[in-house]
Amino acid sequence: MPDDQLGFFGSPPPVPTPDFPPGFRYERELISAPDEASLVEHIREMPFREFEFHGYVGKRRVVSFGWRYDFNEKGLREADDIPEFMLPLRAIAARFAGRYPEELPHALVTEYDVGAAIGWHRDKGVFGDVIGVSLLAPCTFRLRRKVGEAWDRVSLVAEPRSAYLLSGAARTEWEHSIPAVDALRYSITFRTLRE
Repeated sequence: MPDDQLGFFGSPPPVPTPDFPPGFRYERELISAPDEASLVEHIREMPFREFEFHGYVGKRRVVSFGWRYDFNEKGLREADDIPEFMLPLRAIAARFAGRYPEELPHALVTEYDVGAAIGWHRDKGVFGDVIGVSLLAPCTFRLRRKVGEAWDRVSLVAEPRSAYLLSGAARTEWEHSIPAVDALRYSITFRTLRE
């Protein structure tokens, strides 16, 4: 039987997946559902504040640990220590990214209420690798890069309890965004610092 007919009688051919940029990784079910529930219970008690960017107030709310980026002063400021309950997650995120936990001194917890989004951007240059963990609702995670007059684009559904890594070209050459979410979502983002 010709090879091109094997797919007809046997298993279907694999579904092609988009080509993500070098340095991008994604993993489903990085943590368990009980661990997610425990994290969310703690997160609901956090001292969130509205996200402010050069006088603009975003629909999402945030709280930073270890360090926080001051958009008015354009630099890092010390923040409260990463809470004890987040340290096991930081260790898991570090392992996923091939890092030591101590190499992730910054954590940002973001609350996306219904309709909240984040526009196209690259994280500030003071940060290195970015590891994001999604909690509760899924979201569409989009990446784009300008090529001549056009854009290379790729996206995926970031599922609850999943994680993504932005390093290398995915971190420095590509922008990312999240369109408006349909349900309450939290993310915990860990970052390395640049030398």
